[in-house]
Amino acid sequence: MAPAPGSGLRRRGAAGPGSLRQGLRRAWQEKHRVLWAPQYTGLVAAWLCLAEVGVTHWVIHRVAYTEIDWKAYMDEVEGVVNGTFDYTQLKGDTGPLVYPAGFVYIFLGLYYITSRGTNIRLAQYLFGALYLVTLLLVFRIYSRTRKVPPYVFFFMCCASYRIHSIYILRLFNDPVAMAILFLAVNLFLEERWSWGCCFFSLAVSVKMNVLLFAPGLLFLLLRRFGLQGTIPKLSICALLQVVLGLPFLLENPVGYVTRSFDLGRQFLFKWTVNWRFLPEEVFQHRAFHLALLAAHLGALGLFALRRWHRSEGSLLSLLKDPAERKSPPQPLTANQVVFVLFTSNFIGVCCSRSLHYQFYVWYFHTLPYLLWCTPAGKLSHLLRVLILGLIELSWNTYPSTLCSSASLHLCHGIILLQLWYGTTAPLEPQGPPTAQKTTPSLKKTE
Repeated sequence: MAPAPGSGLRRRGAAGPGSLRQGLRRAWQEKHRVLWAPQYTGLVAAWLCLAEVGVTHWVIHRVAYTEIDWKAYMDEVEGVVNGTFDYTQLKGDTGPLVYPAGFVYIFLGLYYITSRGTNIRLAQYLFGALYLVTLLLVFRIYSRTRKVPPYVFFFMCCASYRIHSIYILRLFNDPVAMAILFLAVNLFLEERWSWGCCFFSLAVSVKMNVLLFAPGLLFLLLRRFGLQGTIPKLSICALLQVVLGLPFLLENPVGYVTRSFDLGRQFLFKWTVNWRFLPEEVFQHRAFHLALLAAHLGALGLFALRRWHRSEGSLLSLLKDPAERKSPPQPLTANQVVFVLFTSNFIGVCCSRSLHYQFYVWYFHTLPYLLWCTPAGKLSHLLRVLILGLIELSWNTYPSTLCSSASLHLCHGIILLQLWYGTTAPLEPQGPPTAQKTTPSLKKTE
């Protein structure tokens, strides 16, 4: 019997909405994967960087610039312009020059570009460009490691008021040092260790906080090259410091070294973010500083022995040439490189004698990796986002309070514990990807 007129149309019409619903469902599922699957890091990063162009432009034009150290920087390098190469004679509004020679050369360039530091708006745009370059370098690292769900990067970009303030409204030198550091990390991931060491040393010459990465870098160099192969790489770092500081070393070597690499410099209690709950006399006491140093060295030693070192041999076996070790040498994966460097820096931040507000950039861009490099079962996604939020809140509380400092230490402690207990297994998965979508397995990248 022939079908009734229009019945075929009804059947096709009935199938239409179903197909549309299926298509919408697939689109929604794919949208979910874009937010959760680390392989979409590049796509999400591109959109976030475009958004950051607008956010940065809005901040520059709508939020008032605040003078803190920029004028002091310009006064310090102006002394070099006037022919002063004795570091003990270089000073600004906030005190003497305490940064190595790389800082002088970079900010000397900014001095000339910004009409002797008077064109603040141009300086803000230059630091805005630096911020975007830093994001690109950081996203490239995360795309190599494939550990962090892309939705987390929103909290690393557009949602941080303090970071935008440090880069665009305060013009500190810390962002310059960290941008060069992240360039060095990218070079390490590309197995360009000599160039990476060169840029690592350049970052140290801008600000010494980069030395917090040095224990991790030393471990990686020894593991990759052994003692004999590590010495030339360390020589690159040392030689660059000498070359950059040569004009000042020739004028007053003791003055340059003691001023630019002063590890015993006292910090003002009124600016501390992390130790507000302590009495000021304890904060300034030398015994407290020595206790923090001991804790720093002890934590580095434990992580080096139990979490960074994965082979059967002892830690001393790293001194041997890789070809002479019991275990056959294996190329370092992206996660092994990043985990060692980022945890080395984070341990140093946790044990710092004082953290000032601009120091947030020392580890801000590494926090997503530190929180998500371990399996989701160790620390739920919601708790990890909450920790990010509490850390951001602590750094945005001005002046710092007992609660803000205590909560910052609590978050740091939780991260350290989950790094310790969550990395008992190798960082690289040893089999096919699991069915869990939120933390896809990582393929070896090197």
